[in-house]
Amino acid sequence: MIIQIADALSKEQVARLRSTLAQDGAGFSSGKATAGWYVKDIKHNDQASGALAEQVVQEVKKALLAHPVFLSAARPKEFVKLLVSRYRPGMSYGTHVDDALMGGKRTDMSFTLFLAGEESYVGGELVIEGNDGDSVIRLPPGSLVLYPTTSLHRVNEVTRGERLAVVGWVRSFIRSPEQRETLFDLDQAIAGLQGAGVARAVSDRVFKVRNNLTRMWAED
Repeated sequence: MIIQIADALSKEQVARLRSTLAQDGAGFSSGKATAGWYVKDIKHNDQASGALAEQVVQEVKKALLAHPVFLSAARPKEFVKLLVSRYRPGMSYGTHVDDALMGGKRTDMSFTLFLAGEESYVGGELVIEGNDGDSVIRLPPGSLVLYPTTSLHRVNEVTRGERLAVVGWVRSFIRSPEQRETLFDLDQAIAGLQGAGVARAVSDRVFKVRNNLTRMWAED
């Protein structure tokens, strides 16, 4: 399940984060420093580190943990890792699958939160491979794509401008992607029933199913 969230961050939040990362102390350096041996030759980007980068990461975490669609789709137990990523002309990240364990913790879902305006760079599409074809994703600032960490994916070469994003990995309470999708669909169904003014007794039954499935499947 690939989910796009259009309003993960407000315009004001995006502007504030971009301003923070534009400061001299943002500490961008080669992303190869955090690359595993298998991807060092195909990872060509910059990553931020230090106090300003951590400030950005913490604000993103707070925003996502308050976003109902993100919570419904990811069922996050914890954020395993977040990074601030920058691609300039000539930079790309070849086809790879993210690590199953980061710091000894399982990764279930990956996300990219776009911070740069679509008109400010050329290229840099996130391409997620699938048995039914590739998903090519390039979203407006403040928008996020969430997808299973099991997916092969790449970032196409940036040919002009600067692609800025926060990328992250989530450990979910619900390990199975099929079960996460089922619970997400049930959340959408409950919201639809409530919006249509269906009798509370009907939505209560669906809510009961959702909660009991969560109880059966959750790894707490």
